[in-house]
Amino acid sequence: MTTLSPTQARINLSSLLKRAAKGEDIGILHGDQVIALRPVKVHSDDYALREYAMTEQELARFTKRMDKEIAREYKAGTVKRYTGDLEADIAD
Repeated sequence: MTTLSPTQARINLSSLLKRAAKGEDIGILHGDQVIALRPVKVHSDDYALREYAMTEQELARFTKRMDKEIAREYKAGTVKRYTGDLEADIAD
């Protein structure tokens, strides 16, 4: 494992992130601990639970509410499809 101080890591952060993404073990010293840089797979439901401190029940209620709202907007014809041209879609 390559181990660096925070100062060394800060100077070479982009390079270190690329190397860690390719599977190299990279560690940064923090006090008496080594903190590892590793890629992590993030799933959308996991993201909502962690990032917004939601419970699974709250996420389920939110998803159900949004599905109903989207269905209403589809029925009303107010949903716009993204064409791939953000400037044109915003101008409409």
